Amino acid sequence: MDYKSLCHQVCQLAKNTGAFIKNERENSSIDIEVKGSNDFVTQVDKASEQMIVEGLKELLPGCGFIAEEGTDDSKGEVYNWIIDPIDGTTNFIHGLSPYAISIALQEKDELVLGVIYEIGLDECFYSYKGGVAYLNEEEIRVSNTQTVKNSLIATGFPYSNYSRLDGFMNSVRYFMEHSRGLRRLGSAATDLAYVACGRFDSFYEYNLKPWDVAAGAFIIKQAGGDVSDFNGGDNYLFGMEIIATNKATFDEFKAIVNNIMS
Repeated sequence: MDYKSLCHQVCQLAKNTGAFIKNERENSSIDIEVKGSNDFVTQVDKASEQMIVEGLKELLPGCGFIAEEGTDDSKGEVYNWIIDPIDGTTNFIHGLSPYAISIALQEKDELVLGVIYEIGLDECFYSYKGGVAYLNEEEIRVSNTQTVKNSLIATGFPYSNYSRLDGFMNSVRYFMEHSRGLRRLGSAATDLAYVACGRFDSFYEYNLKPWDVAAGAFIIKQAGGDVSDFNGGDNYLFGMEIIATNKATFDEFKAIVNNIMS
């Protein structure tokens, strides 16, 4: 497998799809469907996912998919794409950046490629097995911040699953008081990309799905960072909780989140 060549082709597919999404936002009315409490999907989500799925099938015949809108739920024996056509749909509906395309490739149980295209700023974050992490062809690395006290931290607010809200609100208060600040952008994929390039030092959130985190988690690791579930384990892809940091603050940050949220 030529991961590098495939990754660059996926980047181009993401950019082409992003141009479609941007055009639809600027020139068309947006039809909104409600999937659940504060959980929305538009015709643009569905159309863009279809574009991505068809494009990936051409790039890698016989592959399977784990896609948010369920355009194709076939499972590949070796290769499966994990796709979010618009991560940050609520932002998209309201014309607010960021919102991003997130595409990852899983080879058996190993993530081997990740692409996040943030449409508003035309920023493509990507990496592939055997390579490093990039933003628009420039190599990126996680920050070198040494302590949580000096960190800028990102998170996401729960919008439907409030089962851990008390612990989450306690964590918000803690980081408001013991860090440089807490940010909530509304797109987990973008948050993770920003950890990979050092704009954020750490990110945590619960109730996320594989398509929210797969590409970002891979890119962060390729950029020298650490990713885990709240307990420090590897169940962040399907375990619905994730911590992502640079290496220097990982142990401290994980211990804080685990103590408050678990």
